[in-house]
Amino acid sequence: QVQLVESGGGLVQAGGSLRLSCAASGRTFGMYDMGWFRQAPGKEREFVAVISRSGGRTWYRDSVKGRFTISRDDAENTVYLQMNSLKPEDTAVYYCAAAGRHYESLSSHDYDYWGQGTQVIVSS
Repeated sequence: QVQLVESGGGLVQAGGSLRLSCAASGRTFGMYDMGWFRQAPGKEREFVAVISRSGGRTWYRDSVKGRFTISRDDAENTVYLQMNSLKPEDTAVYYCAAAGRHYESLSSHDYDYWGQGTQVIVSS
């Protein structure tokens, strides 16, 4: 069992930055690929970024490439999402998730554990 707790969301002006954190419980954090997803009001949950359990590979949705960076610190059982040059269309609830059975998946269906989410609002 893995419990995930996100933090770092908030209100920021367009062009600003935020750093989201996701703290995981348990001693098996290194056995999971970690992903970030987001869900805007009235929209489906969508993939944002994923980092492999080794930390050596990352994938991003096209609209955040060059602006967002996912990283992990296995010693701290934490995954991060650094978000720069934020745009109003980045406004959403951001969720972190852990996948044990699937590798570098972009599909929310492949993730086993989810956090409760943290709200990000980008004002224009």
